[in-house]
Amino acid sequence: MNILSENTISLTFAEALNNALDCSLFSNPKVVLLGEDIGFPSGGIYKVTNGLEERYGSQRVRTTPIAEQGIIGLGIGLALAGYCPVVELMLMDYLTIASDQLVNHAAKLRYTTNGASHVPLTVRMHVGGGTMGGAQHSQSLEAWLTHVPGLNVVMPSTPEDAKGLLMSCIKNPDPCVMLECIELLWSKERSPVLVDEYCIPLGKARIRRKGTDLTLVSYGRSVAWSLEAASCVQKNYDISCEVIDLRTLSPVDIPLVLESVKKTQRAVIVHAANKFGGLGAEIACLITEELHSILAHPVIRVGAQRSPVPYSRHLEGLYSPDSEIIIKQIKNIFNIRDDK
Repeated sequence: MNILSENTISLTFAEALNNALDCSLFSNPKVVLLGEDIGFPSGGIYKVTNGLEERYGSQRVRTTPIAEQGIIGLGIGLALAGYCPVVELMLMDYLTIASDQLVNHAAKLRYTTNGASHVPLTVRMHVGGGTMGGAQHSQSLEAWLTHVPGLNVVMPSTPEDAKGLLMSCIKNPDPCVMLECIELLWSKERSPVLVDEYCIPLGKARIRRKGTDLTLVSYGRSVAWSLEAASCVQKNYDISCEVIDLRTLSPVDIPLVLESVKKTQRAVIVHAANKFGGLGAEIACLITEELHSILAHPVIRVGAQRSPVPYSRHLEGLYSPDSEIIIKQIKNIFNIRDDK
């Protein structure tokens, strides 16, 4: 870690999450961490919890058996008993095992008790492909979670947002799911992050690049693809793209999206998850319902192929969207045909 100034430090995505957990454990004795291999000596498979058991002890940073449903259930029980548990699912693919506890209990307890019971549970999940993880270790299933009332769902794209959003989740009185893209966890790129505690409000998107001709809406690792595509079409075709990073998927900041599309009159929704049935379809529908009379072009979605995630690096590259596919869609919208 490199100190940049009195108030900021240079952190990777994984280090920023570690810093958020460290701050939360230090400031609130009710915060406890649970998960497979999160303690000493492993510190989690992506080192997000590295050093925390040594600092706070095994009573607060506890390695669990391989039992995802039991881990979520234990977290719910601790939350109901007044703790603020932060539970790690090693991979989002294991949501299929733990979904009963999360969907049928954690998400519904506030509603079914008429507000008498809150579940201040944070579930961290490592998500997404790009790492040759294969069909059972690479899925992006966030659309499943956003379909469940009672769950807050966030997916940051930068170290700064990773810390601020995770701290907001931990302080939230209702269940939150923090989705951490594996490609970003592996990245060695660093960016400035505030040293002190700070929270980024849930449900507030961020404009990452201003533009006037087209709105790109993305989240997680697809934000980098969108920014790269926006830079390319600006340079080569003088098309000005506004790039919105949703950050929170539920609740989603539709007012900011609509405000941008009112200005640009064109929208492309980008995500790494399967295009069919993805969150992009819901956002595209909301834009069309509200702004159909002023749209200069139908809303376009960019997502992964409708297939299990391949293991082969070459096939995974064909399966997943990228900046080139986004650029192609933008050129189609503006009827651009290169003479090559």
